[in-house]
Amino acid sequence: MKILFVSVSIALLLAGAAAQSSQQGAPGMQMPSGAKPTIQMQDMPEHQHGMHMEIRRPQSTASHVTGVQEPENPDRQTGSSTPVPDLLEPAKLAPPMRVSDFEDLALKNNPTLKQAESLVQVSAGLARQAGLWPNPSVGYLGEEITGGSYRGGEQGAFVQQNILLGGKLRLRRAVYEQQRKADEIGVEEQELEVRGAVRTYFYSALAQLRGVAIRRELLSIALDAATTAHQLANVGQADAPDVLQAEVEAEQTKLELEQAQREYIRFYQRLAAVAGDPQRPLALLEGDLEAPPPLDTDRYLQDLIANSPTLKRAEQEASGADAELARDKREAMPDVTVTAGAQQNRELNEFTGRPVGAQGFASASLRIPIFNRNQGNVAASRAKVERVQEEVRRIRLQLLQTAEPLLQQYLTSRLQAERYAQELIPRAQRAYELYLGKYRNMAAAYPQVLVSQRILFQLKDNYAQVLGQVWTTAVQLQNYLLANGLSAPTPSGNTGTQINLPTSNSGGID
Repeated sequence: MKILFVSVSIALLLAGAAAQSSQQGAPGMQMPSGAKPTIQMQDMPEHQHGMHMEIRRPQSTASHVTGVQEPENPDRQTGSSTPVPDLLEPAKLAPPMRVSDFEDLALKNNPTLKQAESLVQVSAGLARQAGLWPNPSVGYLGEEITGGSYRGGEQGAFVQQNILLGGKLRLRRAVYEQQRKADEIGVEEQELEVRGAVRTYFYSALAQLRGVAIRRELLSIALDAATTAHQLANVGQADAPDVLQAEVEAEQTKLELEQAQREYIRFYQRLAAVAGDPQRPLALLEGDLEAPPPLDTDRYLQDLIANSPTLKRAEQEASGADAELARDKREAMPDVTVTAGAQQNRELNEFTGRPVGAQGFASASLRIPIFNRNQGNVAASRAKVERVQEEVRRIRLQLLQTAEPLLQQYLTSRLQAERYAQELIPRAQRAYELYLGKYRNMAAAYPQVLVSQRILFQLKDNYAQVLGQVWTTAVQLQNYLLANGLSAPTPSGNTGTQINLPTSNSGGID
């Protein structure tokens, strides 16, 4: 009966190990003194709390279980376990990084911010260029210069200037001023994109780092289980399948630990890329995963519509379209071309017989808008105004469509995090402590203690992942759904430089 009891205990241990592949367990315990033979193991601490349980390095636990023969095949023996690589060992040598450190790096190095600022400078330059007066023309004028009785005729110089009427220069400048204001909002929008991406990747990586710590503790349990199976096999209380199954569980846990480490490295590299420093050495992160930013969920949608930079920029672009319509309406007003000059007339005066001498001349002209009243451009500008107004409505609806499910996801994740912290983990902790007390009083089997530990650490792993979800959704909502730090900023209007060229007569777009 005693052998049967121990075999059932090992079976429960292995079943719990297979069902809870992500949990942390306790170190080995000393078997009750009534059991024969007695197997000495490490003493388990009376109380272990939260994430502050001791993390033992896998190499410090005896994990190779060799020399156990299979009864059906005496020539075959169990193998030894392979050490799990510590991929984060170099990160421990570097100083820990906080989210503010990566934000500072991103604001300094992220290329999209410089692109957004350049768009503002482009619009400012175009506004200045659009308001410049056209250059005057100077020239030579000669008439009747063939000689003879004309004595060289009339020769002189003139200056010609095109005078723009109707405030066209002011209206042209206003178009690009509106564009500049939209691009300035674009800078604010891009900064939120970068900050949102940094925080999203940072807290996702921080959640992965906590998962690595949990899986390290889980590995110590799996290794202790393999050691326990080996010790029982040495005294005839377990056979080769029991040992092999325990080894499989330990090796599976090692794979999960390595996968968790690589997931952390992946998120860290994406974080470094957004910060503009992709070659940054691997480091550990430091932050409070359990304190996500507060959100007023009841008023969030109203705040989103009122303050979203994306919507503000669309509204500003609508103002720019209105400015273009006003400019195009005024372009039909003709400009005045004034010419003035002086010349030397060497033709003889018929009364005095002397050369006429110096004389001045002037002219003024304008084009009559009969055929071309800019009616096509005006019609196109009206259509653009309507399109941009509908674009504002579209962006408003798109923001609401994106924010609503994200807001529900945030509320769900926050509720899950509260339940894990206040209900599930405390109860699992208490259940583990009760099983531990019963085991010490020989009222419960060791596998029950082990399974309760696994359940506790599965809940803690789930809690870490839920906290990561709370952070990522909260950051996106707090940043008005902007969290793509490497997306190129979109210009708000014309970025060409071929306007109001020095050789242009009208000062308009060439």
